[in-house]
Amino acid sequence: MSTMTNTLWVSLPPHQNQRQNAINHINNPNLFSKPSSINIPKSSNSILSTPVKSSVVLNKAMSTELADCNRKIRHFCEAGKLSEAVDLLCSSPASELELGTYCLVIQRCAEHKLLREGRRVHSVISSNSWQADSVLGAKLVFMYVTCGDLVEGRKIFDEIANEKVYLWNILIKEYTKAGEFKEGVYLYNKMKGFGVEPDSYTFSSVFKCFSGLGFLEEGEKAHGCLLKLHLGGNTVMVNSLISFYFKFGRVESAQKLFDELLDRDVVTWNSMISGYASNGCPWKAIEVFQQMICAGALPNSTTVICVLAACADIALIRFGRVVHGYAVKTGFHQDLTLNNTLLDMYSKCGYLDCAIRVFENMGDRNIVSWTSMMGTYAREGRSDAAVKLFHEMKNKGIRPDTFAMTTVLNACASNGLLDDGKEAHDYIKKHNMQSDVSVCNALMNMYIKCGSMEDAELVFSQLPVVDTISWNTMIGGYSKNGFPNEALSLFLQMQREVKPDGITIACILPAFASLADLERGKQIHAYVLRNGHFSDQYVANALVDMYVKCGRLAFARLAFDRIISKDLISWTIMIAGYCIHGLGSEASFTFKEMRSEGIEPDENCFTSVLYACVHSALLDEGKIFYLIMSEECKIEPKLEHYICMVNLLANAGRLTEAYKFIESMPLKPEAAVWGALLQGCRVHNNVKLAEKVAEHIFELEPDNAAYYVLENIYEDAKIWEKVEWLKNRISHLRLKKNKVCSWIVVKEKVQIFLAGNPAAHPEFKKIDTLLRKLRTMAKNKNLSQTAKYTLSNAEEVKKEVSLCGHSEMSAAAFGVLNLEPGKTIRVTKNSKVCHECHETAKFMSKACRREILLRDSQRFHHFKDGRCSCKG
Repeated sequence: MSTMTNTLWVSLPPHQNQRQNAINHINNPNLFSKPSSINIPKSSNSILSTPVKSSVVLNKAMSTELADCNRKIRHFCEAGKLSEAVDLLCSSPASELELGTYCLVIQRCAEHKLLREGRRVHSVISSNSWQADSVLGAKLVFMYVTCGDLVEGRKIFDEIANEKVYLWNILIKEYTKAGEFKEGVYLYNKMKGFGVEPDSYTFSSVFKCFSGLGFLEEGEKAHGCLLKLHLGGNTVMVNSLISFYFKFGRVESAQKLFDELLDRDVVTWNSMISGYASNGCPWKAIEVFQQMICAGALPNSTTVICVLAACADIALIRFGRVVHGYAVKTGFHQDLTLNNTLLDMYSKCGYLDCAIRVFENMGDRNIVSWTSMMGTYAREGRSDAAVKLFHEMKNKGIRPDTFAMTTVLNACASNGLLDDGKEAHDYIKKHNMQSDVSVCNALMNMYIKCGSMEDAELVFSQLPVVDTISWNTMIGGYSKNGFPNEALSLFLQMQREVKPDGITIACILPAFASLADLERGKQIHAYVLRNGHFSDQYVANALVDMYVKCGRLAFARLAFDRIISKDLISWTIMIAGYCIHGLGSEASFTFKEMRSEGIEPDENCFTSVLYACVHSALLDEGKIFYLIMSEECKIEPKLEHYICMVNLLANAGRLTEAYKFIESMPLKPEAAVWGALLQGCRVHNNVKLAEKVAEHIFELEPDNAAYYVLENIYEDAKIWEKVEWLKNRISHLRLKKNKVCSWIVVKEKVQIFLAGNPAAHPEFKKIDTLLRKLRTMAKNKNLSQTAKYTLSNAEEVKKEVSLCGHSEMSAAAFGVLNLEPGKTIRVTKNSKVCHECHETAKFMSKACRREILLRDSQRFHHFKDGRCSCKG
């Protein structure tokens, strides 16, 4: 008697010759029988006394028992009672059931994804020591793979001899679904090595693997292989190839395959529509959809989803609504993915009410639906509604994922909802989501946008992993929140750990611009050129802006001209650059040049060009631009545009016209609009109108610092009793102005000077000596102090302690003392330069033979040889 084996599978030789192994295995006569024979005990019964008769009777009885058992199991399977079938199979006294019975039960377990029951059957097979061939093994592999246990399925697959291509296809397909593309490609190469010929289903899966891995060349080789196998005309195959080539942006190759395919199904059309949409060709996607309708093909829900996504990308709302109507008529509107796509389309097209209706009518919502609706509210400026929806989602038992958290944090950031953002932060900590770097980056961004840099720093310091976005967020946050030194320090730290990208450069350049640190700005420019970042639109624009704010307008224009594809931001930066440098004519010319290039201005661009007209007193030009904005471009004027027009009229002495202009405004004038007219009243000594305008200001804002402007108007008119009354009034109101400071960068170190406290600087004595010397020289030369210098902000009018205490003059004197001769002195002040300092700077530039570049809160002043670019 042979010894019973203890293992499930027969030991197979290595796969040097897979085909011969399989043939040998199939020819085995004991393929589905135990290796051991059955021992039949002798009976004393005379009927069974002879061995032959006993054997016949016993075999007949056993055959009847086995047939009955197999029949019952099949009956249970056909009735859908799989648990009973498995129970019977497991408890059957005869372990040698028919092969078909095992295969049937395993097949049913696979179809109904009953992994537990399938494992029980496998256990029975194993305990009865069946030797398996490719049929039973294939059934088990299919069952395990279908039920999601790829590991066990692969284990069995590797132990059996198999020439059946469909089993290889099953595994490759499931590995593809699981995103394990490398394993799918490995099996594809292995099956070819074993001489198993791939079919269209093999290629259909393996092309997805090549796409996922970015293996274009390998995919093209596989394409050649399938052509040799004459599978090129197979529709399923061509559909996979179309998707493959679109994945790599090979639009022409995908279109060629489509054109050559005669038997197109809905998947073919969908592949073309989604392929064009994902490759930035939404109009072409719409065109293919129209061809599909004309060809008589019936769209399915996937088609509608792809078309709606294309409509969303180009804000094609009318066509999108037609497709929406089609979805409702065909019943596709119940599809959850389709509804989420509708939400996205209406959101991107700015149709908030339609998005709300879709959301409210959705019978079923998932986390994507809630997150999409929150994002829609946030994009429309309804951050409060987004936060409310976030809480509603939690109350309904839906746990927010990382995308939902980043969405609500971005909503809080956009409207400065710090308290709501902190509440979201508490939720993140409670549910241990701090390990997700995308959530932490959104947290930092929220705190930065809400002005809470300390909280942002805390989140940054606790990051388990710091990625490039984390560094960029913090560097950009420091730059935008007025901490240029911290931005530079973090940038240097980042360089020691990771390589900065284009966004990093775009984030750090505003810090150099803020400090007027031209030297380090130029170093970054060199870094940009060495690393090929200038092609990045954000980087190029940031470079132009840096040169503008460092006072090197010629360099700014040179960088601007080298931008191959200028966008609206590029043009606006250049126009604003001419504006703050007082070059109104150049700003006007650049504006017209932009329009001739086919780029239409937005409200920010009009603000820049109107301010340029203000600084250069181009009244008629300014009026033309205002009409272009409101009549040609159909842009409704905002507060800044009204302020510009009032400034233009007031500076030109047309005070009454300016007053009437304000009264004719369609919206209620704010204090800032009246403040612009009050400045004009000071320039033209119109006390009566100034008092009338001041009444409007104090009615709107009782504690407005326009009292300082009115005080100066009374001083100029020598109405001393009113000056005294206003001083008492200011003292009674306890009006405070913003802290004034100036700074200069010398030898890559920022020197800050506070107004009213010059002694705080370590080189105060040297600075004080130089300023007093210059003041004496100015008096000896009878330097005229009679010229008026207009001020646009009442808070900036309050005079500082003394000339030697003025922050901008202290900074300029420090530059004279510490910068080598011939070097331009670059000073930045966070408020408007006062008249005394303006005159002193002119004298300093001539006496010290230095060019001084002073940037205040309004514009640049280029002092050279005793003159200023503002002609003041």
